[in-house]
Amino acid sequence: MRRPPLDRNVKVWLLFGLGVFPLGAAAAANVQGYEATRKRVFCGSCHVMTPYTDDSANKASTGLASRHARNDYFGGENCYSCHADYGMYGTVLTKAGGMRHVWLYYTEYHDMSLEEARVKIHLVKPYPNANCMHCHSTELQGWQRVPEHRASVQDVRAQRISCASPGCHGFGHPFSKPNGGVVPAELSP
Repeated sequence: MRRPPLDRNVKVWLLFGLGVFPLGAAAAANVQGYEATRKRVFCGSCHVMTPYTDDSANKASTGLASRHARNDYFGGENCYSCHADYGMYGTVLTKAGGMRHVWLYYTEYHDMSLEEARVKIHLVKPYPNANCMHCHSTELQGWQRVPEHRASVQDVRAQRISCASPGCHGFGHPFSKPNGGVVPAELSP
């Protein structure tokens, strides 16, 4: 077998065949993969998340997740919109956290029953009010018009009060809380 001479045409073909085309395909696949991971369907592909995505898609649910899913702004991407980290490196941090979830799913949660998952799996850190404030600004008149909002604005901004709590707008997924997220009358504000 004879090796072809390395003339200009061969070098151009090698450049495109071994460099430009594979890098372009990898970049396109990365973008497509990123877009796919934003969808609620992707979140529900892990069996332990199915109840959460089902609740989110349930039009009769009163949880925050379902109410946001019915909003055209979020729709089928409401999991990502509400749980994503924001800021300069927010997307990278969110995707790194997602890779951690994939790792945990395959190493610890894959064979876990839903009942066991409900007890063992929980948020790594408290849900940040800042995620709510990306859409519901505490600076706007609509938000300030509500007396409870005005009275608690400093506590909300300092994370002393959670927007996703029984005293405010309720849990994102009430079914996952004891008593379905219903707070006894003597404890409610």
